[in-house]
Amino acid sequence: MSAIPLESSVEAVGAPASGATRRPDAADAAPLAPRARLLPALAAVYRAQLSRARVARIPLLFVATFQSVGIMILMRGVVDGGSEARAVVAGSSVLVVAFVALNLLAQYFGQLRAGGGLDHYATLPVPPASVVLGTAAAYASFTVPGTAVTAVFGCALFGLPMGHLWILAAVIPLAGAALSGLGAALGLLAPRQELATLFGQLGMSAALLLGVLPAGRMPGPIAYARDLLPSTYGVEAFAHSFDAHPDWSLVGLDLGVCAAVGVVSLAAAAWAYRRAAVR
Repeated sequence: MSAIPLESSVEAVGAPASGATRRPDAADAAPLAPRARLLPALAAVYRAQLSRARVARIPLLFVATFQSVGIMILMRGVVDGGSEARAVVAGSSVLVVAFVALNLLAQYFGQLRAGGGLDHYATLPVPPASVVLGTAAAYASFTVPGTAVTAVFGCALFGLPMGHLWILAAVIPLAGAALSGLGAALGLLAPRQELATLFGQLGMSAALLLGVLPAGRMPGPIAYARDLLPSTYGVEAFAHSFDAHPDWSLVGLDLGVCAAVGVVSLAAAAWAYRRAAVR
């Protein structure tokens, strides 16, 4: 029997077996997909949240609208008209936004953190800001019909003019951004889901007491607390639009403050999201 040359046996040992695949090295690995940009990711999160919350949130939105309408009916017995009536109608209208943006959004992000839902978003190649902004925008979208119905009903109830109700097109998104950022931050920073629910309800109660009641009847310290509430400037802008000759520079200033607060609160919510997602 002839001997097998040593070189042939070494080559046979070093060669891969028939049918075996070679292990890919780093050079053969496929490149990762680029990270999604902010606006396309925001649009995708917005559509997903809008379709998800459409059925579950509509009954709660009806509750928010009914609550604001009921408050105006109660206040009609103690407020006849003038600046107090304008404050009641404006505050009750923005209260619909506060109910969804503060209360429901804080509960949603608290539940998302407690149930591990943030882990799902953390695995997606989307910026943290797109998750917060897309979810906040979806929730704020549900406040549009309720706020409009409340405003029209309040104007009819107190005999206020409806010629400048178009200002709601600016008040709703700006007040919604400010309150949504605050609600999302409360839900993400709360250590437990129950505390997130509590913080959201306390925030909505503050919007109810400080936003609906006329500012002229509030004591000094409470009036200062009212100035710290983000929705106050949306309420003031809407209330000024009921004047016979509105001071649009003052309205624009209130909306500008509301927009600035919205940017800060949404940035804080994005930071809270990153902080909660890595834990």
